[in-house]
Parts: sequence; structure tokens; C-alpha cells
Amino acid sequence: MLADDEEHVFLDARRHGIVLVRPLSRAVALAVLGAVGFAIGWPLSLAGATLLVAAAAVAVAAVWRWDRTHVVVTTEKLFVVYGVVHRRAAAVRLAKVDTVELEQSLLGRLLGYGTVVAGELEIRCVPRPGELCGLVQRLAG
Repeated sequence: MLADDEEHVFLDARRHGIVLVRPLSRAVALAVLGAVGFAIGWPLSLAGATLLVAAAAVAVAAVWRWDRTHVVVTTEKLFVVYGVVHRRAAAVRLAKVDTVELEQSLLGRLLGYGTVVAGELEIRCVPRPGELCGLVQRLAG
């Protein structure tokens, strides 16, 4: 049994990997352009090498940003923590949550992600959003 005065963590999860699709597709496009420029030879090889480095930087930044973003549910709050250099958190107290909404596209249903709206907090690309909604409703109610 949980003590009433202690806050406990019930969930600490990363956002769904689908958030990596857009930045990684940009990185692939840059890499392809860089490889073509590099293969053509001088003077485009310098631009190609620069684009390859930029592609790697974009990919690493996207994965790092995804890795550093967490959705957390405690006995008192639902919040998302994000940021790499400057950490930020957006939270809502469960006691103030009247409704919990789940938004899922067809692709989201197929891949297992969606947007959860609890009070004023909206969290995109949540993995297994139905489970999160159920947990928040149980803890808020």
C-alpha cells in the first residue's frame, strides 16, 4: 500500500519512435545529396563531404532529442520532460484533470502511438496511448 504523503512514479516512458521519421528522412536526403556530390569529384566533393557531416549531425540530434524526452506519470502529476541542453517540463496535476482525450490517426493505430490530452497538457506521439489514458483516469479519479 502506498503512503498518502509520498509521490510515486507509475510510468516513465519515451515518446514513440515515429517522431524520428521526419528528422531522419531529412538526414537521409542530405546524405544522398552529399554522396552524389562526393562521387562527382572536385569541387563538389567538398560540398558533398559537408552535406554528409550535416546529415550525421541531424540524425544524431534527432535521436538524442528523442532519447531525452520522457512522459512521466506519478501519483500526483502527468508531465513531459524534454530538452537536451535546457531541460524543461510541462505538467498537469491529476487532481485538476477532468477529462483525458486520446487522438489517433489510422497510422497511429497501426503503429501504436497517439496524442494524449489531459487537461491543458497535450503530449504527441505517446506509445500505447490507451494504457496511458487508463492509468491517468484511474489515478485522477
